[in-house]
Amino acid sequence: MENIDLDEGEESSQFHSEEITYSEILELMKQGIPGKKCGTIIFFAEELSNCRDIVTMQLCANKLDKKDFFGKSDPFLVFYRSNEDGTFTICHKTEVVKNTLNPVWQPFTIPVRALCNGDFDRTVKVDVFDWERDGNHDFIGEFTTSYRELSRGQNQFNVYEVINPKKKGKKKKYINSGTVTLLSFTVDSEYTFVDYIKGGTQLNFTVAIDFTASNGNPSQPTSLHYMNPYQMNAYAMALKAVGEIIQDYDSDKLFPAYGFGAKIPPEGKISHEFPLNSDFSNPNCVGIEGVLESYYHTLRTVQLYGPTNFSPVITKTARLAAEVTDGSQYFVLLIITDGVISDMAQTKEAVVNAASLPMSIIIVGVGPAEFDAMEELDGDEVRLSSRGRYAERDIVQFVPFRDYVDRAGNQILSMARLAKDVLAEIPDQLLSYMKARDIKPRPPVTSTPQHSLNSQI
Repeated sequence: MENIDLDEGEESSQFHSEEITYSEILELMKQGIPGKKCGTIIFFAEELSNCRDIVTMQLCANKLDKKDFFGKSDPFLVFYRSNEDGTFTICHKTEVVKNTLNPVWQPFTIPVRALCNGDFDRTVKVDVFDWERDGNHDFIGEFTTSYRELSRGQNQFNVYEVINPKKKGKKKKYINSGTVTLLSFTVDSEYTFVDYIKGGTQLNFTVAIDFTASNGNPSQPTSLHYMNPYQMNAYAMALKAVGEIIQDYDSDKLFPAYGFGAKIPPEGKISHEFPLNSDFSNPNCVGIEGVLESYYHTLRTVQLYGPTNFSPVITKTARLAAEVTDGSQYFVLLIITDGVISDMAQTKEAVVNAASLPMSIIIVGVGPAEFDAMEELDGDEVRLSSRGRYAERDIVQFVPFRDYVDRAGNQILSMARLAKDVLAEIPDQLLSYMKARDIKPRPPVTSTPQHSLNSQI
């Protein structure tokens, strides 16, 4: 059997008129040419229920009608939710199973809100089609059910006759065009980032700053570490933009802050995980202002050197995350750097190891350098691997700060743009860890932030 995913452009014209669903009607005229009516767009609105359950189900069919002249059929299902005004809206399409009259579709997951908007007795209509390459899919038949009926699971009530009304009207001996059977039906709760925060999950924020010589002499205006008395440098802006939001989710406001790539006093040894506050027994800084103060102090006391090694600070943070895997804490490491990673192989291995822990890594690149290696660590397109082992989750988010700098020089706007993007993936990364470990949010506690990461930015 060969599975084919339906492209949006391959939908039959039968689908197009029913793609928008809502219950208050607003009619808008689409004006393309002045004075000429070019069509009507109708919006329907319906209040969403607060049901957060998600359903996973699997179906198969038996003895569907043969539609292809030289073969059998290429069946797929289209699910429709009924609306308050009696119309139907597409809410799910299965994959196509090629050349069979007895298909078994892959299990799929759909929110209960999308299926019936929390109304368990609302009609769910299912159409059965034979896929055609030109998009004019052949109608095999239809049946109706409901969430309540489906929730009974696999039994005789969930074997549905597929009826083609036109064939039924023409043929007196017509029985059906096949049957569809529900094979499995399970329900899980869909939790949000805010559910975990309300339940007491803390974000532990750690900072690592690049003190390599490629940043330039901090006393010179050309340096990325230049301490301008009138405005913040890129390092300080990135730190403040991300840290001021995350600190709202950390109750003690104590943040470990490290530097890497410098020679530190008194011996002048090169270190890649030295505390910015110079206290190796307690690297915590009080609040983001405390981190900034320690950062500025460090610039005056260390010698910028090299190389640019990420793996030591990643491994150090991962050790802390490995001690608390029950969902009560989640660790976010912010690395701010100007250049190419020197220990790429070790860094990839450290990230792959950390991907199984309650941890995310944000990398902000400052300055004009090329950051191709950073894109490899950010596994949005291709999941990161090391020594043939793939990362369990994508936990790295990389952004070049130059893409967010306001052209008019507005630092506040630049920081807001940066924070919006670098924090966008944290909620989903936290949820992916919790889901993989089957960790449910605890009952809400009283003292939690009254907003999400996204609402802050």
